[in-house]
Amino acid sequence: MTAMDITIHMSALPHDDPDASLAFYRDVLGFEVRSDVGQGKMRWITVGPAGQPDTSILLAPPAADPGITEDERRTIAEMMAKGTYGWILLATRDLDGTFEKVQAGDTEVVQEPTEQPYGVRDCAFRDPAGNLVRIQELR
Repeated sequence: MTAMDITIHMSALPHDDPDASLAFYRDVLGFEVRSDVGQGKMRWITVGPAGQPDTSILLAPPAADPGITEDERRTIAEMMAKGTYGWILLATRDLDGTFEKVQAGDTEVVQEPTEQPYGVRDCAFRDPAGNLVRIQELR
């Protein structure tokens, strides 16, 4: 079997307030805005870390698919409100410095930098849509 040449290009997270999500990922985390299409709450915003043009996060309306029922839309909205719908794991070499900068952005802190029993040191925040953003320290 030959190896396949596959990379992670984009991951998606839901938003319910595109302006607040954009401000968090651009202004607090320092990500570049790669694209911003649509209007109102129906905006698809692509952001990514500077210097990594091939890796992006798509911030998307959570229930834009016309095949989703009203019950499913309500369930998604409830899960987002509880912070159980979307999450992402990021990494940095300076966890303490990153934590201080993100915390200064008036962000909901879920967990301060902590040495985990499974061998990593990380912290966690919620973005404006309630998505869990964990940041792991690279060693």
